[in-house]
Amino acid sequence: MKYLVTGGAGFIGSHLTEALLAADHEVTVLDNLSTGSTANMATVIDHPRFRFVLGAVEDSHDLGTLMVWADTVFHLAAAVGVDLVVKNPVHTIETNVHGTEQVLRYAALTSTKVVIASTSEVYGKATSPVFRETDDLLIGPPTHYRWSYAASKALDEYLAFAYHKEKDVRTVIVRFFNTVGPRQTGRYGMVLPRFVTQALAGEPLRVFGDGEQSRCFCHVHDTVRALLALDAAPAAEAQIFNIGTTVPISINELAARVIELTGSSSDIVHIPYSEAYGPGFEDMHRRVPDTTKLQALTGWRPEKTLAEIISEVKHSIEQRAESE
Repeated sequence: MKYLVTGGAGFIGSHLTEALLAADHEVTVLDNLSTGSTANMATVIDHPRFRFVLGAVEDSHDLGTLMVWADTVFHLAAAVGVDLVVKNPVHTIETNVHGTEQVLRYAALTSTKVVIASTSEVYGKATSPVFRETDDLLIGPPTHYRWSYAASKALDEYLAFAYHKEKDVRTVIVRFFNTVGPRQTGRYGMVLPRFVTQALAGEPLRVFGDGEQSRCFCHVHDTVRALLALDAAPAAEAQIFNIGTTVPISINELAARVIELTGSSSDIVHIPYSEAYGPGFEDMHRRVPDTTKLQALTGWRPEKTLAEIISEVKHSIEQRAESE
């Protein structure tokens, strides 16, 4: 089959591209390299069934042609990372909403299937012990820029369902819960690579807030397996699926595990949210997915443990440092 991966030079997109090529598909990546990297594509750049197109989804002149060519587009291009979201809210909203709108508009003309990457952030300030795809969304006020990402991704989901209903576009929506692994950078606020980098340098691990907020960390290879399984399941169309592990860990505990598994002597320091992101920043205290729906349809379950994930991230960061 022929696949277009928008944002394919990014962390998840590059791993997905490798998996698609390994399964004998043809892959074209469209990426403007704003947060992605050519280094992420080093293993595939010379592959005979791979093509890279430089451009932004929201204003690319190639998008229509690429979607005519593709059987399915994995739409991963988006503004990512809490640092980028807080500092550049206009870019966040325009990139997420206009990019998805363009993809869906062309999909309506080309009959291309669209798998849209959304996020657990859309659950907002909801306090459910676990989040189910049918839950109400409780996004914070527009006066807090932090929620611009969640609001824009929620609008992406509404657009997807609208295009499915009105124009028969085949869509699948996935909500990622803290996907981590090799190649992820801490440059835009991602917590695990940031902690590992600090631990390897012997620097204090900076925990924002009281550190009792909990998250579930899913290896990128497990996330990619879920994406491939959903793409292969016709019953997934016009549906939303959570993708993530269901084992939470507090950020304090994560910092301690990173120090232990890297053999670091680093300390843990707590930084107020107001100092890290400015006044009025709000965070989600607990973010645990219910993945029953995904498992029932595809049989998917995560395989990698947190210890394996930390070890692989450590190895990846050390390799990157050696090559620079």
